[in-house]
Amino acid sequence: MRSVAKSLWLLLFAVILVCGIYPGVLWIIGQTLWPFEANGSIVNGPDGKPVGSLLVAQPFTKDEYFQPRPSAASFDATASTSSGYAVSNYALRDRAARAIAAIATYADGPNKGKPVAPDVETWFQADKAGDKAGIVAQWADAHNSLAQGWVTGDATHGAYVDAWSKAHPDIVAQWVKDNPATPKPAASDLAVVFFEHYSKDHPGTFPGPVTHKDDKGKDVTEIAPVKTGSDIQTIFFDLWRQDHPTVALNDVPGDMVTASGSGLDPHITVENAEFQLDRIAGKWAQNLKRDPATIKQEIEAMIRADAFSPGGGLFGEPIVNVLQLNLELRNHYGAPS
Repeated sequence: MRSVAKSLWLLLFAVILVCGIYPGVLWIIGQTLWPFEANGSIVNGPDGKPVGSLLVAQPFTKDEYFQPRPSAASFDATASTSSGYAVSNYALRDRAARAIAAIATYADGPNKGKPVAPDVETWFQADKAGDKAGIVAQWADAHNSLAQGWVTGDATHGAYVDAWSKAHPDIVAQWVKDNPATPKPAASDLAVVFFEHYSKDHPGTFPGPVTHKDDKGKDVTEIAPVKTGSDIQTIFFDLWRQDHPTVALNDVPGDMVTASGSGLDPHITVENAEFQLDRIAGKWAQNLKRDPATIKQEIEAMIRADAFSPGGGLFGEPIVNVLQLNLELRNHYGAPS
C-alpha cells in the first residue's frame, strides 16, 4: 500500500506539473510578452472586425488584391496538407498550367509582353490540335480524371450531363453495354463519352456558364456552349502549349504556381508580388480614376516597406505577408468597387 500511495502521489504531482503549472507559466509568458502572437496573430479590418490570421493564408479573388500561393487544402486550416502529386502525375502539370494561363505573356516577337490567353481562345475555336480535330474530345480522352473532375466540380455541370444523358439514351445504353459492371452510371461515369459527343456536336466550344435574364428580369446562369472565357483559357492552355512548343513565354515566379507543404503559407515572394503589381495598380487606377504609374509607385513602396527575409536575412529570399499587404491596400484606397 505504501508503494501504491507513493505512485499515486507521483502521478498527481506529474499531472499538476505538466498539465497545470507548465502550461500556465507558458500562458502567462505568452500573454505578457507576446499577446498578439499567442492569440493567433489575428488582425482586424477597417471596421474593427477580425479578417484573418497573419499565420494562415486565405484566398483573394478580386483584381485589386494580391493573391496567395495555390493551396491543396483549399485554405482550410483544419485540413492542412500538400497535394502529394508526383512529378509524373498529370494533375500537377494541369494545376500549374491553369495558374499560368491567365498571366502568361509572350517573351519576344511582335506580341512581346502581350497576354497569351486571347490566342488560346482563337486556337481553341479552330478546334484542331496536333493536326487532329476535336480539341475537347482529345482533352477528355487523354485525361479522364480531369473530365470527371469537371462534372463533379459543380452541381450545374452534373445536371447538364444528366440532361444530356436523358436526351441521348442510345449512347448511354451503348456505354452500359461496354461497361456492364456499372448498369446505372452517374454523371461522372459518363464524363468522357459526354465530352466525345459534345465535341462533335459543338466544335470549337466548351460547356460554360452563361448568364441571361429570365421572364421576370432576374439573372439566371446556365451551362451552354461558349467560345471564350476563363475556362477555355485555363483548361486548354497546356494543350495549346503542346501545340506551340517553340513559342517563347516569359517566366513566372515559382511560388505563383506551386503550393506549399501545408497549403497555408501566408507569404509570397517579393518577385511574386511585383509580378502581380501591374494588374493590381491598373485595377485600382481604374476604380479611383487616377494615374496608373502613380498608383504603381505607391504600392511598390508598400511592398518594400513590408518585405523581410526569413531568419533576419540569413537565409531565403525577401517575402511579404499577403493579408497584411492587402489590408494596407484596403486602408489606403478604400473598398474595391
